[in-house]
Amino acid sequence: MNRVVVIGAGQAGSSLVAGLRKEGFDGEITLVGAEQALPYQRPPLSKGYLLGEMDLDRLYLRPDRFYEEQNIALKLGRQVTGIDPVARTITFEEETLAYDQLALTTGSHPRRLPDTMGGGLAGVHVLRNLADVDGLMPYVSRGAKALIVGGGYIGLEAAAVCAKCGVEVTLLEAADRILQRVAAPQTSDYFRALHKNHGVDLREGVGLERLAGAEGKVTAAVLSDKSELCIDFVIVGIGVDPTTQLAEMANLEIDNGVRTDAFGRTSDAAIWAAGDCASFPFNGERIRLESVPNAIEHAETVAKNMLGADREYVAKPWFWSDQYDVKLQIAGLNNGYDQVVSRRGEGLTTSFWYYRKEHLIAVEAMNDPRAYMVGKRLIDGGKNADPVLVEDLNTDLKQLLKM
Repeated sequence: MNRVVVIGAGQAGSSLVAGLRKEGFDGEITLVGAEQALPYQRPPLSKGYLLGEMDLDRLYLRPDRFYEEQNIALKLGRQVTGIDPVARTITFEEETLAYDQLALTTGSHPRRLPDTMGGGLAGVHVLRNLADVDGLMPYVSRGAKALIVGGGYIGLEAAAVCAKCGVEVTLLEAADRILQRVAAPQTSDYFRALHKNHGVDLREGVGLERLAGAEGKVTAAVLSDKSELCIDFVIVGIGVDPTTQLAEMANLEIDNGVRTDAFGRTSDAAIWAAGDCASFPFNGERIRLESVPNAIEHAETVAKNMLGADREYVAKPWFWSDQYDVKLQIAGLNNGYDQVVSRRGEGLTTSFWYYRKEHLIAVEAMNDPRAYMVGKRLIDGGKNADPVLVEDLNTDLKQLLKM
């Protein structure tokens, strides 16, 4: 193997090419990205960067000189138009690039409102990349009126940043409660109270019927309960989908993302996938994880396997969210939970412990790093925690690790 091409210059792509060099690969490496910018962190975009607390240079995962020193060719601002798995080439508009092994780290993309609902009006935004946030910045000013569509973590984080900037925020969640798809009612209650205490007009069980505008710019929203809002801008946070178009054109198997085996290999032996775009085996099922830790760890494992390591990727899911002065840390996956135990400390310090058939599967910790740390170590080690002890504030959580 002499030529590796990686499509997707985000967290996973940058980690994968760095991993190849770290493991001793001395052949050609080309990293291809649709954006002009160097690979950068995405989470701070809608937080520190939007708030003006983080400069662009601090977003970059690695400086330009790293790629030069590691002899990694960057093709940025380039859109791949196709993959030929037989010829083992990728094509741009006017160029063809050959590979011996190819890795897809194409990530995911935000769902948008259709034009029939006013999604094409100026002032309607999503939050995914640098251009999205740069385009939003002029709208975020004290006294402006914002509509956030979607009460998942994307929408809630956007609402928190806007509220901190003095924007009047209305957040819509069409489901019965915020975070309904990803968390227990206890978590919904916690964050509902948090946002209302910061002045957010949070409306659950209410969807968006359509947006209205004047001279091509959004000015109003008609809601499913027939009420109307005057607004200056909209942030759409209704989820993301894996970016699989190139994989589909190459006739790779798709299953909630680019389907891979436990090693990161796709249905084509010369093509691999890692990060948000890839689905992989996990505890007897198939999952796809949208998180920075997964992007890094998955990509580093795939880099090793491209060089013959044959190491299965064993995911250890963990996530975080920052809203106002609350840091939420999540360990594990709560799929199929049937019991939630609450451990409430002082002020905003709280943790929720998820069980399935009396076995601990996930922990959500708000401003409680100890609960998160203990929960993560228990879950990663396949250990359990007695719900009675967890709920008792007299229990030293670290003692659970010794049981």
